[in-house]
Amino acid sequence: MNVISTCIVFAFIAIDVILSIWILVRGHTVALFDPKGTIALAQSHLIITALSVMLLFAIPTVLFAFFTAWKYKERDTDEKYIPTPTSHQKNKFQFIMWLFPISVVLFLAPLLWTNAHALDPSKPIASNIKPLTIQVVALQWKWLFIYPEEHIATINFIQFPVNTPVNFQLTADAPMSSFWIPQLAGQIYAMPGMGTQLHIMATSPGNYNGSAAEINGDGFSGMKFIAKASSQSDFDTWVQSIQQSPQTLTLEEYKKLARPSSDNPASYYSLQEQNLYNEIMMQFMSPKGINSTLQPTPMTNMPGMNMH
Repeated sequence: MNVISTCIVFAFIAIDVILSIWILVRGHTVALFDPKGTIALAQSHLIITALSVMLLFAIPTVLFAFFTAWKYKERDTDEKYIPTPTSHQKNKFQFIMWLFPISVVLFLAPLLWTNAHALDPSKPIASNIKPLTIQVVALQWKWLFIYPEEHIATINFIQFPVNTPVNFQLTADAPMSSFWIPQLAGQIYAMPGMGTQLHIMATSPGNYNGSAAEINGDGFSGMKFIAKASSQSDFDTWVQSIQQSPQTLTLEEYKKLARPSSDNPASYYSLQEQNLYNEIMMQFMSPKGINSTLQPTPMTNMPGMNMH
């Protein structure tokens, strides 16, 4: 296979990849590029900016590679394809070759550094509205959400007002999970015995899909939830209705919820145990401590591990 044939093959492969992606996303919204929150919007702009700058270098490079293959393709002549360069020509060529990637790095480095700190997941969002705190516990294979100030808890469903900062406090009573609502923010890990934070603020009402963004066992595919952004009045009405729920989240009920199960529907509880989140986190740090009334949940069916 000569150079021209190789280039044609690679060109068709590139076209096939582009067409495949287009067919898959046609008629669908790509959540990552349809932000509905302040953090997700900033992240989307950063991704597009960085990608555009890199393409400014990558596209000419690819085109130049095809041009070079065409210009110096195999011929039935004895002519030299490239004359022997002089020292001056080599230095000039190397300078030009290194100029573009260095320029890209010099442009992107301060941009990424600044935004990495500005979009720190643990950094609170500036607002005159009091933040809403939601405690998140990753279980096998479901999400438990605790509203400590509202005295309610939910499984695989959360609701919060638009234009209100939400402070997620995350931990796990199961294998490490990755908490992600693509249209509102980037992913953050929830780990046993540790606490992480994520701050978001939705700017548009709607139902947004959330999930575990990293494989964590047999029930991974069903570890999904709905994040609903609503008006403040709708949120208050919803909270009041959950507070009257006949289901109460006690320690005994929590132990049942912590058992492995898949594809769990949304469920709602009035909260009786006010310090549940801390007790879940502390059980891994001091199983026999005075503040620990739980026992660590067995972690089963982890990929590549036999925990039975």
